[in-house]
Amino acid sequence: MRTIRIPVDNGLHIVADEWGERGARTVILGHGGGQTRHSWDRAGIDLAAAGYHVINYDLLGHGESDWEPDGDYSFSRRAADIAQVRKHGGDRCAFVGASLGGLSAMAAACHGTLPDALVLVDVVARLSEEGVERIVGFMTANPDGFGTLEDAADAISAYYPDRPRPARLDGLRKNLRQGDDGRFHWHWDPKFLTSGREHGSIVDLLDKADWTARVPTLLVRGMKSDIVTDAGVADLAARIGQLEVVDIGGAGHMVAGDRNDQFNAAVIAFLARVMPPAGGMAG
Repeated sequence: MRTIRIPVDNGLHIVADEWGERGARTVILGHGGGQTRHSWDRAGIDLAAAGYHVINYDLLGHGESDWEPDGDYSFSRRAADIAQVRKHGGDRCAFVGASLGGLSAMAAACHGTLPDALVLVDVVARLSEEGVERIVGFMTANPDGFGTLEDAADAISAYYPDRPRPARLDGLRKNLRQGDDGRFHWHWDPKFLTSGREHGSIVDLLDKADWTARVPTLLVRGMKSDIVTDAGVADLAARIGQLEVVDIGGAGHMVAGDRNDQFNAAVIAFLARVMPPAGGMAG
């Protein structure tokens, strides 16, 4: 694994981890809002073992990537960021995006950065408003941060009671930053939720897009998700001509975290059919 810094617009940088051989067919992993690239660590390793070059990046305003000083986290900005990340990939490239990462991947395709394949992880064009409100409520519930890592773990457990509370908190620490006052805050820029910048509409972008008829697309849905409904899946299927759907039982919105082995197997099987690895072994 190698960690790289990728320059994007306005002199800012995105931080990404790389696995596999550069020049091989590439998979770009984009995490969900409020997460960091570390949510994909096991997926990156498995994809590289399958023969792919993997770029796993922190979205702008998240993790170790820079924060946008003007709070411009619009879909057009995120599409431009993906275009810069794509330049580090091989001749063919797939986008894998969870939640905000998936919306950003669709926006990138609509703005002309076309993948050879697309994997959307528990995200559709028309999300459940109730589910979105619940997530935003969780993300904005502790503006002053947490006194300890245990406090942060308690907040997650209250929001997501079906997920076992981790015995060790090393992984959680990667999603938090410790301020000068010693308190722990989520590792993302609050402006991406509160700046009020108009993000535009994925629905409107898709209505004007032509890639939807030709890019093989997989939707991996968590069957316990409150974000993606049957109506949302049907709407996406009407918009994307080559849509396939895999339902992961026992998984919520954080599909990869809930059922990682099943998730990785489904994604690798899909990519092996529509964009098989070619040339070179994983490194």
